Amino acid sequence: MAKGIATYGSMAVDWEERINFDRLRKERLAKLNKKLEESEYGALLAFDFANIRYMTATHIGTWGIDKLVRFSLLVRGQEPIVWDFGSAAKHHELYDPWLSDLEINPETGVASPIPGTSRSRAGISTLRGAIHPGAQRAERVAQYVLEELRRHGMEKEPLGVDIAELSVHRALLEAGIEVRDAQQLFLEARRVKTHDELSLLTHACGLADMAYEELYSFLRPGVKENEIVGVVSKLLYENGSEFVEGINAISGERCNPHPHLYSDRMIRPGDPAYFDLVHSYMGYRTCYYRTFAVGSASPALNDAYKRARAIMDASIEIVRPGITTADIVKLWPKAEEFGFADEESAFALQYGHGLGLSVWEKPILSRLTSIDNPEPIEEGMVFALETFWPGKDGWSAARIEEEVIVTADGCEVITRFPAEELLVAGQRYFSVGGPLPAVRESQSHLNNRVATD
Repeated sequence: MAKGIATYGSMAVDWEERINFDRLRKERLAKLNKKLEESEYGALLAFDFANIRYMTATHIGTWGIDKLVRFSLLVRGQEPIVWDFGSAAKHHELYDPWLSDLEINPETGVASPIPGTSRSRAGISTLRGAIHPGAQRAERVAQYVLEELRRHGMEKEPLGVDIAELSVHRALLEAGIEVRDAQQLFLEARRVKTHDELSLLTHACGLADMAYEELYSFLRPGVKENEIVGVVSKLLYENGSEFVEGINAISGERCNPHPHLYSDRMIRPGDPAYFDLVHSYMGYRTCYYRTFAVGSASPALNDAYKRARAIMDASIEIVRPGITTADIVKLWPKAEEFGFADEESAFALQYGHGLGLSVWEKPILSRLTSIDNPEPIEEGMVFALETFWPGKDGWSAARIEEEVIVTADGCEVITRFPAEELLVAGQRYFSVGGPLPAVRESQSHLNNRVATD
């Protein structure tokens, strides 16, 4: 657990302050407004779901992430506006009072939205071109934006945009708007986390800790990679995960080279197996690798695991404010040292990345980019460190990942499922002298064994 970051239950209660969502909304918007005031832009236009949520504290589920259907605008000195998908806009108007002007009831002191002041509006983009161009949705988006810029005298100022379809980009230019790239501004605003963001990221890790306990209990010869994905996903959703973005489940000869996706492969005795749990709680992501041996551990896998762990421990040891990403990646082996021709070919094996409302945020740590372009490490950052090492047998490999919060004098690891040593899962075999060594069975696993024996 990070210093000063408590972990709570998932409910709000009246007897202690937990995650304060009103403070979360206000502090995120204040950080974005500060970056806007310091920039050259008159306004910011967001299509990326993470940036829309950061700006407006609205969410319509994960089905629309890849559709670029909704958008939001923050004009300098004003409150944000969101154009949303059909009835979602009406829902925001009814249930998201921070998107309206408020009035205080003098008798009760309760604030309530003033009718007609909602900044939640119906409006859609092109659905990635699925809507016929003749419907002129791109032009309509540009018109909505231009009207707001004119309302506040910002139509001649540059408009910062995170991502946009080419048709929308063209429509904005044809409307006379100067469009500039604002990806860096959004990511800089999100780089250092607020107190409530740290709490949400820590809770997300706690859910993944729990999922790993279940995974470890379930993992044994005969189960398939996709079965494990199903078990873990179900558990995460049942316990409050908002989005299981991806579960990597890699076993046996698939471990080297790393394919980055699960299959229907059946796990066999003696297999290496590693997993990555990527999910979100209230939008805040995890990225969390663990490696296991199944049934028994080969010398090659043991050696690979020790090497991956040593790289991880050396990296964590130096994390503190004042160093740079270059200081960390210089500790990592070069690509050629573990079987790759160059750093681009080995990208994301010895790796680090920020975490927040998306799974890869600033800072990015890689020998490919960080030595020549170092970024400062600051208190309040949250990032994951990933290590990989191939086995000498040519097919096994170890993968470890830890998430850290940068504190005033170092860092705290918030991924807490044991990874100091290689764990052996599914080991149910007994010799004459009793259980074989390196057995670590959870209570649920023991109960299952007793019930079936």
